[in-house]
Amino acid sequence: MLSTVNKVLYKGFGLLVKSEIPLPEFIQCQDQGETVEVSVKINDLTKTWSKLAENENSIIVFENNVMFQVNGAAIYLIKNGNKILVSPYEGADEDQIRLYLLGTCMGVILQQRKVLPLHGSVIAIDGKAYAFVGDSGAGKSTLASAFLKKGYQLLTDDVIPIQFSKDGCPVVIPSYPHQKLWQQSLDQFGMESSQLRPLFGRETKFAVPVNSQFLQSPLELGGIFELVKSTEEEINVQPIQGLERLHTLFKHTYRNFLISRAGLMDWHFATTTLIANKVDLFQLQRPVSHFTANDLTKVILDTIQQSS
Repeated sequence: MLSTVNKVLYKGFGLLVKSEIPLPEFIQCQDQGETVEVSVKINDLTKTWSKLAENENSIIVFENNVMFQVNGAAIYLIKNGNKILVSPYEGADEDQIRLYLLGTCMGVILQQRKVLPLHGSVIAIDGKAYAFVGDSGAGKSTLASAFLKKGYQLLTDDVIPIQFSKDGCPVVIPSYPHQKLWQQSLDQFGMESSQLRPLFGRETKFAVPVNSQFLQSPLELGGIFELVKSTEEEINVQPIQGLERLHTLFKHTYRNFLISRAGLMDWHFATTTLIANKVDLFQLQRPVSHFTANDLTKVILDTIQQSS
């Protein structure tokens, strides 16, 4: 059963969010008269959905709106970069509803606000932000966790918001102080899962709070590492060059299938070109035969030192 609250203020993805649905992963704020940038409201969207949807798997893009539904959870409508309407189904699981709020909905909000969302994790290293991108299951969060174990700080996990400073440098905006880790990764790091909340539908993947190691300040993007699984026995790192840099950034843009449908291709090309011209991109091939996260941290630190 979805619990609702009087609208509460939160900070997440660099945005002030007022929500009727509890968002415990975000940082709760006191109302100090600041301008709310995103509102999350409960609204009955069933009639609108039945009119517009061709089938239950439809993702509807119209004007500056995106609408979709998750079976058994809710219908979602994201509007104009500043509003998320949620129409929960009866008996829906609150964790499942929130999973899509924090993921797809916030990813679309960022796109609509012309903030580039990449798919990955970001760690602060020597005063700059370094992003680890890759396909699902590539090991991005596990790699970030290996850095946390060494005392580094996390800016974001899953969705990476990138804006530009006044002088045109790409900057990573912190999201919220949580990671998502599989049981296998927890075991490798000697972390206990009994006190952690499993993600909906993924009994062996858990939400891991990282409050004490969460960096709340935006940080200039120093580089991007694409994490790729390999059947080789050795770790291999290579620079990504030429037009392949733009392809890599598009491939790892969060919910990239919406970019064209939302009329954002020109914006995306211009944005990723600026990033490709400003920061180094590397492909990091990791063996799948054994646990390599701790070894990868050394390779990344060495690569950063050499490239700088």
